[in-house]
Amino acid sequence: MPAFKLLMVFLFLCFVSNFLGFTTAADPNYLAHFCPNTTTFTRNSTFQSNLNLFLSSLPTNANRSNGFSRGFYNATAGQTSDSDRVYGLFLCRGDLGSTACQDCVTFATKNVTQRCPVEKRTTILFDECLLRYSNQSFFSNSDMSSQLSMWNLQNVTEPDKFNVFLGNLMNQVITQAVNNPKRFEIRKTNYSAFQTVYSLVQCTPDLSSRDCEVCLRGALGQLPRCCSGRQGGRVLYPSCNLRYESYPFYNESAIAVPPSPPPPASVTRLQGKSGLSSSTIIAIVAPIVVIAVLFIAGLCFLRRRAEKKYNAVLEQNADNDITTLESLQFDFKTIEVATNKFSSDNKLGRGGFGEVYKGVLPHGQEIAVKRLSRSSGQGAQEFKNEVVLVAKLQHRNLVRLLGFCLEGDEKILVYEFVPNKSLDYFLYETRPIGLVKTLQDNWIARGILYLHEDSQLRIIHRDLKASNILLDVQMNPKISDFGLARIFGVDQTQGNTSRIVGTYGYMSPEYAMHGQFSVKSDVYSFGVLALETITGKKNSSFYQTDGAEDLLSYAWKHWRDGTPLQLLDSNLTDSYSRDEVTRCTHVGLLCVQEDPADRPSMATIVLALNSHSVTLSVPRQPALFIGSRTERSFPEREFECSDKSTSKSMPWSVDEASITEVYPR
Repeated sequence: MPAFKLLMVFLFLCFVSNFLGFTTAADPNYLAHFCPNTTTFTRNSTFQSNLNLFLSSLPTNANRSNGFSRGFYNATAGQTSDSDRVYGLFLCRGDLGSTACQDCVTFATKNVTQRCPVEKRTTILFDECLLRYSNQSFFSNSDMSSQLSMWNLQNVTEPDKFNVFLGNLMNQVITQAVNNPKRFEIRKTNYSAFQTVYSLVQCTPDLSSRDCEVCLRGALGQLPRCCSGRQGGRVLYPSCNLRYESYPFYNESAIAVPPSPPPPASVTRLQGKSGLSSSTIIAIVAPIVVIAVLFIAGLCFLRRRAEKKYNAVLEQNADNDITTLESLQFDFKTIEVATNKFSSDNKLGRGGFGEVYKGVLPHGQEIAVKRLSRSSGQGAQEFKNEVVLVAKLQHRNLVRLLGFCLEGDEKILVYEFVPNKSLDYFLYETRPIGLVKTLQDNWIARGILYLHEDSQLRIIHRDLKASNILLDVQMNPKISDFGLARIFGVDQTQGNTSRIVGTYGYMSPEYAMHGQFSVKSDVYSFGVLALETITGKKNSSFYQTDGAEDLLSYAWKHWRDGTPLQLLDSNLTDSYSRDEVTRCTHVGLLCVQEDPADRPSMATIVLALNSHSVTLSVPRQPALFIGSRTERSFPEREFECSDKSTSKSMPWSVDEASITEVYPR
């Protein structure tokens, strides 16, 4: 009798624990990894020694808080001044117990070196935890550079109604999470009498409330394009993630407040002949245990079945760093409703190949809709190339593509809505004080650096200018319009083209004259933009000032004469120190050197604008098109232009929306 009871209790507890996720006998469920091979280390190097030291320390620290909540730990390995220092962290899902967390971290430390054997910047994602490390500190910084979106194959019956419900629910959960020191929140909500929605959001606890909210709002903005009308979906960034399902996928009891214990009840012990016989107890207990076991087994079966439906899509997309084209596609009717049938009241402006409208999706998200004109000359394949390119780009200083529409003659791109105007409006009209600070904080430089070195594709923008820099609510810049971008292969450093596309005044001389472009072409454009930001003057419409025929020679003259502070707008001279203006001018002049080899890389520019400890070379006279040998040797060339009738003349702005030669990094 006692043995039988113990056996039944043991089986019962085993089923319960397996169902609720209390044990982690199986390996963690792998989702994806991000490790761009642009920054690697050699075997048996100092970096690898530091990395091994860091990884070996994680399992023993899985239950430490490190000043934050349990299940999160960050650390460094190597000397403070060591260039091979390793910065890393792990984050366990907030509902996991200590044993499950430790098991996931232990597995991750072994698995990550198999998937990313020599990469310095690495993120690996599991259902239960994530692990990150890098050769540069990323602590307390929100990272949205890489993204994974997944969804359940099952659809809801009323997608529009469900999307509204889900948007409201996730907004509430996000608000709770950002105000929680653990940066974690779960919620179970009844959608109908027969359906419950389980939701979870989480940030790394080292983020501030604001950065956590920005990250989670960004993830929420991705849900409509991947998971609209689906019974489950998730979006994961290195710094945050969110998920919802129609079944419980987390352990509620691990974080729920336990109910108050009931008052003790009197217990009557049955003994001797007045008690129940053993056979009677077995007859009562055995059927109950069997029914409970069968019930829990059935629930386990249904749960596994639901997860398999989810994992079928997960496995399809885990090997790809972006979602498929189909997952990005909007139908034309949705776009029409969002823009009020492309009402003139919603029109934001006109680009080289079409008009841009503001729209609002059914769940309330604001979007910018770029409707390409039918005379754009861009084919369906070129259009899809642009979609593929921009969808791969996930960075806080890049305008994010939400989707596209391709129906009949309609070619439409759907972007996130950036509420403020472009940088050129503020540069040449309102001139707010914060613009030079924007340059000094190198947000634009970080966006270009991401395109050149950190994105999954090596991308050259080829039309970097003030009108292609948009400003969000906090006046943070976002680089837009990648229609002129050219994708490089891993081993390519430069390329040639017979189609010169770009904007006169921002194009580097080797590109304008010979069609040679490289990452240094964007560096040149950044230098022009930097000098425009400092002076508030536009290079393409610069009038002779102080004997200088263009903005670059004007800046060079003041640098040579030792008066760089005179470049700054007179209304702003009291807002910045001489050192700040001098350093920004120094960087700008180095960027516009005639020889591309003399121009710094974007990584050097980011460091130079951040730190005065970086030693910069002495700039030489910049490349000039007007009144210089460059002008005399300038060949006659047909420029690509949105206005084909004037293609023989030099256009002020040449907009091109095609992408060619797509190479993965």
